[in-house]
Amino acid sequence: MPYRPTERTEARRAATRERIVDAALTQVASGGYASAGVQAVAARAGVAVGTVYRHFPSKGDLFAEAFRRASQRELDVVLAVGSADGRAARERVAAAVEAFARRALAGPVLAYALLAEPVDPAVEAERLRFRTGYRDAFAAVLEDGVREGELRPHDTQTVAAALVGALGEALVGPLSLANGGSHEPLVATLIQFCEEALPRAQDRVHA
Repeated sequence: MPYRPTERTEARRAATRERIVDAALTQVASGGYASAGVQAVAARAGVAVGTVYRHFPSKGDLFAEAFRRASQRELDVVLAVGSADGRAARERVAAAVEAFARRALAGPVLAYALLAEPVDPAVEAERLRFRTGYRDAFAAVLEDGVREGELRPHDTQTVAAALVGALGEALVGPLSLANGGSHEPLVATLIQFCEEALPRAQDRVHA
């Protein structure tokens, strides 16, 4: 009879896989993608190198999954703080920008790896997918602003992509330095820049 894994075996396998992914994320957060070899991850997870490869055919596959988890967590935060809750689009954009910047600066090594560090093609594909997710999140806020008359009609996808690109580019330098200094001026500047970039409707002139 062919072997059929039991529920206990499957649960143990799933737990080992999760431990490996967690170890990969911890390794990237502590030393960047360049430090995250399969051997280092295996040692951190407490498993053999062969065990890692039984779950993930290549380093690229492993870290694509790790980056997917980390990126989704960050995107979920931006979606939550920018959600439609009665605030104006400008305030929602500002809140999302602030959350994005503060979380990145609080974990600079992982954030730099997610945003800019050279990575394998499989990981780069995940990076691009989540940049699209951030673009769509900002575009949804801009579309709400247009419907409410707060913003002029415009190409929301392009403006949102420009906001995401500007945020990533502005943060790359500070994240790569990771000097632990105060980032309040940087966060304030990013918020102001993004707010002023919004195509707001012309103010009405009252008699």
